[in-house]
Amino acid sequence: MPPSTPSGPPGRPTDPAAPNQPWPVPEPADVLHYAYLWSREHDSGHEEATKDRPVVVVIARIAQADLTELLVAPITHSPPRPGEGIELPQPIERRLGLDDARSLIVTTEMNRFVWPGPDIRPVPGEEAPLYGVIPAGLYEALRTEIVRNATANNMRMPKRSE
Repeated sequence: MPPSTPSGPPGRPTDPAAPNQPWPVPEPADVLHYAYLWSREHDSGHEEATKDRPVVVVIARIAQADLTELLVAPITHSPPRPGEGIELPQPIERRLGLDDARSLIVTTEMNRFVWPGPDIRPVPGEEAPLYGVIPAGLYEALRTEIVRNATANNMRMPKRSE
């Protein structure tokens, strides 16, 4: 399967709520560029993120007839505690165009927002926010770990202002 281009896989619909928006509605396993608000930032009074970063779409669901709500998990270089992240294999990092430093997908916190939202950013050097897609096996491992952490009451989801 060829890697996705930054503008998204062909044939995916654009957001009907934003007809002038050229970006396709994201799907689970897509990796986007986003201003991610960490729970620790939120807890210290921040309403806006301090850094844009790649995130993985965990859930994309129709919230209303013309609104898609996304839940995204952050990708970071800072190792989380054991059981709170999944390593992003280096070949996948390269395919997505991320740097060579070790990256992990955090499985204990997520942000929720309505697509496209004010915190979506184009990938550096590109016009669209999509880096690409992680493989199905990695997505399933991510989803399993997120469900495990949520079931153990080990999930944070800071409230974002829209």
